Amino acid sequence: MLFALQLNIVKNIKSIKINEGIETMEMNKIYNESCLDTMNRMISENVKVSNIITSPFYNTGRGSNCHKTQKSRDNYEGRYDVHLDNMTDKEYIDFTLNLFNNFDKILKKDGCILYNMNYGSENTHLMWLVVSNIIEKTNFTIADDIIWKKKSALPNNVSKNKLTRIVEHIFVFCRKSEFKTFNTNKKVKSVRSTGQKMYENVYNFIEAKNNDGSCKLNKATYSTDLITQLLDIYVENNAIIYDPFMGTGTTAKACLLYGCKYLGSEISNEQCKYAEDRLKSII
Repeated sequence: MLFALQLNIVKNIKSIKINEGIETMEMNKIYNESCLDTMNRMISENVKVSNIITSPFYNTGRGSNCHKTQKSRDNYEGRYDVHLDNMTDKEYIDFTLNLFNNFDKILKKDGCILYNMNYGSENTHLMWLVVSNIIEKTNFTIADDIIWKKKSALPNNVSKNKLTRIVEHIFVFCRKSEFKTFNTNKKVKSVRSTGQKMYENVYNFIEAKNNDGSCKLNKATYSTDLITQLLDIYVENNAIIYDPFMGTGTTAKACLLYGCKYLGSEISNEQCKYAEDRLKSII
């Protein structure tokens, strides 16, 4: 009897520590560290997120040491100031699999991952290898595949014998156990039921030019409008969104405008500082 009482006390103490941990994980914050460190913190404090939305580095081999000319290096400066973006295929695939195994530990049961991917002209195969490995070796599978058609994108390929690629993919992953019951949010379902509008999987958004045009660090073309549309389709109100590659804060900005909470990771000191300054006018 005494042993059982002591065991219950220990369980209660552990439960209290976990609950306290949730309180210490600050919401609407970008953690200036590796996403793996942030996720370890979330796992240890039992923090669960509703959705994961991100645009990771594509491993296109365009890090600062990979440019042939000084002009090319200068134009790219700041985008990956702490990452050369030139892993081997195996390293990149293993890194991504590790990410998704960690996602599995922090994502709520019915949550989904919206993963923006593209590929460079030198490694056109890599994106598809990554996707097939995710499906084969993790608990996730593809629920939807969204095509982002860029209206004014610079050509990714100007070769005479290849077509100009002006699209990127946003793969929507859900757990394999949830695939048959996976749904978009209630708002989308109610719109579909009235016949007012069909949500399709091709979206035309003008990519942001230096996003807000206000900082040379912000050279990604990730669109706030695109993220807002994804939130509208896949996210319920009051959700908590995690972006493991927050960059200059586009996902955070969209979440604040939409009314969601966010958590983010960004390993670059410069980009993290810029994102915080960018979000001050919204918070």
